[in-house]
Amino acid sequence: MQDIRLSECIAPHFYELHRDIREHRHTEYVLSGGRGSTKSSVVGLEFILLIKKNPKIHGLACRQVKDTLKDSVYAQLVWAIERLGLSGEFHCTRSPLEITYKPTGQKIYFRGADDPYKIKSIKAPFGYIGILWFEELDTFKGPEQIRNIEQSVMRGGSTFYEFKSFNPPRALNNWANEYVLEDKKSMLVHKSNYLTVPREWLGEYFFEEAEHLKEVNPKAYEHEYLGVPNGTGGAVFEYLELREITDEEIKEMDRIYEGVDWGYFPDYYSFMRVYYNPAQEKVYLLDEHCVNKASNRETAQWIIDKGYVEDVQCINCDSAEPKSVADYRDLGIWNAKSVQKGPGSVEYSMKWLQRRTIVIDKNRTPNAYKEFKEYEYERDKDGKIISGYPDANNHCIDAVRYSLAGVWKRRQSQA
Repeated sequence: MQDIRLSECIAPHFYELHRDIREHRHTEYVLSGGRGSTKSSVVGLEFILLIKKNPKIHGLACRQVKDTLKDSVYAQLVWAIERLGLSGEFHCTRSPLEITYKPTGQKIYFRGADDPYKIKSIKAPFGYIGILWFEELDTFKGPEQIRNIEQSVMRGGSTFYEFKSFNPPRALNNWANEYVLEDKKSMLVHKSNYLTVPREWLGEYFFEEAEHLKEVNPKAYEHEYLGVPNGTGGAVFEYLELREITDEEIKEMDRIYEGVDWGYFPDYYSFMRVYYNPAQEKVYLLDEHCVNKASNRETAQWIIDKGYVEDVQCINCDSAEPKSVADYRDLGIWNAKSVQKGPGSVEYSMKWLQRRTIVIDKNRTPNAYKEFKEYEYERDKDGKIISGYPDANNHCIDAVRYSLAGVWKRRQSQA
């Protein structure tokens, strides 16, 4: 191991937490923080140090969705290994997704909570699993699901370390926000934000983005960057500007975006035409076409008759129906294309949309007006809010996401 100083790896705000973990004063460590707080990086570093320190225990890193593991917790732990100068001591593989500490044979496993059988079926070659990490805690389906995983994994030994990291959801009564308020002697809660991190670690662009959001949408800034849960209830979209959008306003809009969410019955087809003002962080919903039992020919003709083909760069369509996209191109919508999805794309695009102000004129887009106003988080059996986004009554919302894919995907690559 190279001579790496603590100050080179973690921000000063985490020094006392590091000492607590090193001395094992607690069993459970909950790291709550805003964007750029480096909390996940700290967990990754501590995880690797604990593997080296405890030769008889193995580790498990969990996300709610297994397809997000490779680009999140796995990538974070590989980064930590490299940052600590330990690349020669660990063997990292992608198939299976696994990390092995070569001097002892200790394993770090990766599992998604959406496949619970694979969590229960883990058989360590020796010892037991003593390090457990729940990344993006709020995306799990509630405390009962967390307990089930803990009970399946944390047994057969005497030394355990558990990490739970997340950005606090906006809603105050989200189960994860309430969890950190529990009085448990074995649990330490640590809160952080980007202001506690050396500026050069994040770069000037990060701070410029934060200051811009602080200026145009202070509540979104407070939640996203400072990690403050400032929402009042279960509504997913809290920054709605419900008013008339005038023809004069539309004439000044320079670049229009369009998106399609395929449907037939009972789920309806949805086409959305929108404008995005990056200076104000506002999304304007300009027109919609929502219909049941309509053929691709009929919906394509509506778009053509409205003159909505030539004034946009592309019409972004749900990639779930490539045949329908091909139909559109054959029918004269030459710029129809599929929006490529990927692990975490729904979550990222929804969070991106949530932090913007959505301007809606119910006379122009009545279906979108209803969807955005009524779309709420799911709740567990105890009535606590779960952060996952319901896949129901959201066809206009999805069409808006698709329409702006070129915008939020650029931001995602910079995150």
